[in-house]
Amino acid sequence: MDSIVVRGGNRLSGTVQISGAKNAVLTLMPCALLTDEGLCLENLPRLADVDNFMHLLNQHGASTMLEGGHNGGGRKMTVKAASIASTVAPYDFVRKMRASILVLGPLVARAGEATVSMPGGCAIGNRPIDLHLKALEALGADIELAAGYVKATAPDGGLKGGTISFPMVSVGATENALMAAVLASGETVIENAAREPEIVDLCNCLVAMGAEIEDIGSDRLVVHGTDRLHGTTYSVMPDRIEAGSYACAAAITGGELMLKGADAHDMAAILAGLRDVGLGVQELADGVKVSADARLKPATISTAPFPGFPTDMQAQFMSMLALADGTSMLTETIFENRYMHVPELARMGADIEVRGRTAVVKGVDELVGANVMATDLRASMSLVLAGLAARGETKVLRVYHLDRGYESLEDKLSAVGADIERVSEG
Repeated sequence: MDSIVVRGGNRLSGTVQISGAKNAVLTLMPCALLTDEGLCLENLPRLADVDNFMHLLNQHGASTMLEGGHNGGGRKMTVKAASIASTVAPYDFVRKMRASILVLGPLVARAGEATVSMPGGCAIGNRPIDLHLKALEALGADIELAAGYVKATAPDGGLKGGTISFPMVSVGATENALMAAVLASGETVIENAAREPEIVDLCNCLVAMGAEIEDIGSDRLVVHGTDRLHGTTYSVMPDRIEAGSYACAAAITGGELMLKGADAHDMAAILAGLRDVGLGVQELADGVKVSADARLKPATISTAPFPGFPTDMQAQFMSMLALADGTSMLTETIFENRYMHVPELARMGADIEVRGRTAVVKGVDELVGANVMATDLRASMSLVLAGLAARGETKVLRVYHLDRGYESLEDKLSAVGADIERVSEG
């Protein structure tokens, strides 16, 4: 099993090319199931989750073709589901990542039925799919749960437009509802919809495929169903979480990085947090430039649905604030079990106390390298960040989590001055 070894103390400086967004591409790929024509996705990141989702689409009968190189936005994938060979998403595929549940809406909308295993993914807390199922029920689908699988069946004549009112904001449920509604007959209104940039990206892709969606970017989406969608070529948005993670790398090492391709608008809450801790932030036409020239200031941050501070940046900020000049407060409101990185950071000398959903982070003068265990995707990155600033050597184990969401991590960090390498063991 691979590990990542980081020898800390180097100041990072240079340019990092930001890849296509993991959280967007895994939503765009199932759109291919909505049409018998090809969907070409450009700016495709090279990630384990993308490969896993590609294999899942193959299971449903879609052909996939990869083209292009390694980094720099030159990679693309064409997915064509000329017919649906299977409406079953088996456990062996779905257990690897939670995003697999996103085939549910498209399969029911196009094929009239879907049987999908309950999803897996990072163990960061309870993430029930009841909102996904209630959305499909609002469009007329019949839902059965048995032996760890969800079976959804459309009524005779297909899904019907309806009103979907979410009691709480759910990104995944909004995505499934959108993909089901675009082929439903009549009008669908989605109330309390998620507003994340990845939702906007999905809407824009669906519109490019022939869908009719009003009020994109708002919390009330109106979808006018159509009989069929067509293929298109669409470029995946830049990864705001990857960009934020590298910004934290600049901050924790006292460095300066140009995050090429980053979209400042989509990162507004992240950039506000970085400015609060004393990081210099320049919003440029071709990206975002960040620089740190003094010890970081403490901050009080609470995660929230977009446009609030993203839960996917909480762990990275915690590592950064572990070296701040004072006491910070981080409150996690989205997932109840997203502090599993705290004991690992403590092994490196961080002073962090968890009180329910709040973590009190008292800044220390230095972190010290240690062997640490990655528990989930973003926690993995937080440990790499800590290693970049720590005295001595840090070994991060279970880095397969990182491969799910960060393209060419070691190459990108090495290119801007980090002493980091991947080591294969056994």
